[in-house]
Order: sequence, then structure tokens, then C-alpha cells
Amino acid sequence: MGHVTIKDIAKRLLLSNATVSRALTGESNISPDTREKVLATAREMGYRANPVARNLQSMRSNTVGVIVPEMVTPFYPRIVDGIQKILYDRNLKVVIAQSNENPEREREVLRMMEDFMVDGIIIGICHKNSNKDEYLRIMEAGTPIVFCDRIPEGIDVHRVIVDDYTKSFFLVEHLIRNGHRHIAHIKGPEYISGSYERLRGYRDALEKFKIPYDETIVIDSRTMDYTGGLTAAQRLLDLQANFDAIFGFTDTVSIGAMNHLMRNGYKVPDDIAVASFSGSEMSEILMPSLTTVEQPREKMGETCARLILELIKDPSMPPKSIVLDAEIKYRESTRNK
Repeated sequence: MGHVTIKDIAKRLLLSNATVSRALTGESNISPDTREKVLATAREMGYRANPVARNLQSMRSNTVGVIVPEMVTPFYPRIVDGIQKILYDRNLKVVIAQSNENPEREREVLRMMEDFMVDGIIIGICHKNSNKDEYLRIMEAGTPIVFCDRIPEGIDVHRVIVDDYTKSFFLVEHLIRNGHRHIAHIKGPEYISGSYERLRGYRDALEKFKIPYDETIVIDSRTMDYTGGLTAAQRLLDLQANFDAIFGFTDTVSIGAMNHLMRNGYKVPDDIAVASFSGSEMSEILMPSLTTVEQPREKMGETCARLILELIKDPSMPPKSIVLDAEIKYRESTRNK
């Protein structure tokens, strides 16, 4: 037999389709005997509910879409863990997709989520400006979106972030108080909102201690991976730049830079201290271990999940900005001189 339908069960039991449907969905106006008879026959015939039909009827899919820019580094997987922890406990399905740091791919994935009729979307965007029209269109059509970590520029949206500026300021202040006066910064791409905020924190910390800002030792990582950090460190060496510390945009970038420096004979932190932002597991298992701003990644995911649940219940809720605390972990790569 092919796919068993409610009509097949109704025909077998000589009941109406409506009666069988109410029995299967547990409605109270069905006698216990009839409900048991319907359920037993459904099991015998191998009936399975059609979720597509049920979703069309209720206009809900009980599914949340999650879009992340990458899953290569440990950052977003932990956020996804937090999202799943909350949503699975509430019997919601999660559809996960990567944009691969590509705005066109991100746009395709957003439309795919619409085709899946997801009830809401949680997204870490890959560019602060590229798809703003798409976000606005989707939200105006009634699908709520929560932006995680990376946010679009110039539009008021629901967001879950950490304070990139303040934590970067205190991290660079730590380097300065340890005696460093020539601190290089490997910055992130300008199309990521956090990149500017971390650069601003770096500059303001220098200004507080009356250390001149030297743009020659502010290097664009170009890519946000290990290779990006390695090539940025090599550019600093090629410039014969005067630097005694590095503040890197992410752990992955900073690890690439630190390893390249050590391979070229520099001691960390004796010759050059290295500090970072994001707080992945990698930072703790290195030798030397890496001083970093540890973002509460799983908590970020849990908070995004709770917020999207609120929005699914009340899509008219005014935009909410949730700023979570991050902790600076002081480790071997920046010990006192």
C-alpha cells in the first residue's frame, strides 16, 4: 500500500474523515472508544501524519531557520548548539545553512528559508550592507528575524551581540599596562560591523594613554582564517614595523599570526605579546595559551532562540537589542613583562 491517508482509515472504519482527523489530533469531543479504534487502525495501516498538509492548515511549520556565515571556526557551531538546545526542547525543528561569507549565497538561502515556510530566522550576516533590502522585505512579509553577532548597518532590528568596543578597549588597555607601546592591530574586514567597533576600542585605548595611532601597523587580515593572520604577520615583518604586541580581530587570525612569528624566531610574549577576540577552545590549548575576549557563544545562541520564540508569538514586538557580557581571559601570550 502507498501512503496511508485519513480517507483510507475512515473508509476502513466506516467513519467520516472529520471524525478520524479529530481522533488523530486528540480533540476532546471524540469518545475514548472511537479514538482508540482510530489510533489502533492507524498503527495497523502504517499511517503517518503529513506535516506539509498540517503546516498549510495551521500556517505554522514549527521550524526555525538558522543561517551562519561559516562553520569552519569553532565560533558559530557553539552558537548553533545553544539555539538547538532551546528550540529542540520546545519541539521545534531547526534548518541550518551556511552563506559561506557570500552575500549572493546568503540571499539564496534566505529565499530557501521562505520556501520552507520557516516561522522565524536567526542569522549571522556576512555583510553589513549587502542584503538589507531582503531582510526588510522578509520581516515586512511577517517572518521575524533575529540577528546574531553580526548586524546590518542603519536599520533597527532585533539583535543579540556583545560589546565589541568596550571589551576591545579593555584588552588593549591590558597590553598597555603591561608595558607595550607599539601595538599592531590585525583588523577584520570593513563589511563586518564588529570590525569597526573593535578598531574604535583599540584607538581609544591608545588615546587614553597618549600613544600615537600608527596606521602603518594596522593591517587588514583580508581573510578571517589562519592564513589571514599568517599573511598579516608577514606583512608586518616585511614592513620592518616597530611593534611589540598584536591585537587580532579573531582567535583564528591571531593564532595564525602568533605561530608565524614563533616560526620566525620571535618569542611570545617575551618579544611580542598577542591578544585576541572571540574566545574559542583553541585559545586555551595553544602553547603559549592565548589571551582573548571570550564571548558567551552558547548563551548567545540560547538568547537568540528565546528571542525568536517571543517574536513568533508577537511579531509586532518593537526591535530589541540584547547585549551580553564577555569575559577577558588573561593567559600566557600577554603576561607581564
